[in-house]
Amino acid sequence: MTRVFAVLLTLLLVSGCGSSRPFEIENLAKSDMDMITDIHIEQIRSLSKNLIVKLYRRNPRELNKAPGMTIEKRLEQLMTAERPNAGFEELNFHDGVAALPMAFDANYQGDRVFALMAGITGMLSNAYNNQTEFYLLDELDQQKLYNSARNLESISWLLNNRKKEDGSLFLLSNGIADNGVPNYSYERVLSQMIIIQDMMAAMISDSTNRNINKVVHSVASMTFLPYDRNAPKLPPQCAQVNTLD
Repeated sequence: MTRVFAVLLTLLLVSGCGSSRPFEIENLAKSDMDMITDIHIEQIRSLSKNLIVKLYRRNPRELNKAPGMTIEKRLEQLMTAERPNAGFEELNFHDGVAALPMAFDANYQGDRVFALMAGITGMLSNAYNNQTEFYLLDELDQQKLYNSARNLESISWLLNNRKKEDGSLFLLSNGIADNGVPNYSYERVLSQMIIIQDMMAAMISDSTNRNINKVVHSVASMTFLPYDRNAPKLPPQCAQVNTLD
């Protein structure tokens, strides 16, 4: 039942995108789940790219912290599955989840949008084993997918609430336009990402009969969940509950 619902929701998510997926001979080596996963990866990458552009346009001062940097160059750095093995030098050799706290660290003087999006894109890429396509023998870890969704919830909260000592937000996102109309487009992008990751986690859990370790995790926490079940033990404030919907 979970898989049927996920397929229907996938069709709703991708409908109206204006793109078709013609038959290719390599698709013979893909299961239905592989092709659904490919669609979700495409959507996640599109949403990530959209969020990078939106955040830089809303926070141009961050891009200016790196002389000669452009949005196009940042997209080239971030929208690739081949991440630097040792992390980004600009981020003190951090990437993925390890880079996320830097975006909201009062002591960090670098490009906060880059830190945030290196964290998000690295985390999501890792959730899909740093692959952009899946085939019959490829596997996904439902825990990585689930944990990434919870981290995205925390990021959404932090963007709207985490402030500097002077009361200003570390990064501007949602807000009120000059004409008084609210702009919640950033929250909508992150919400779509969360839906996709939760949906994928549920599908993988259902198809492999593996439990998801659900986590009671405060969205206001600056502690982000590890990638998978083999990661270091969670801090005390994150209580794990082993359940399966």
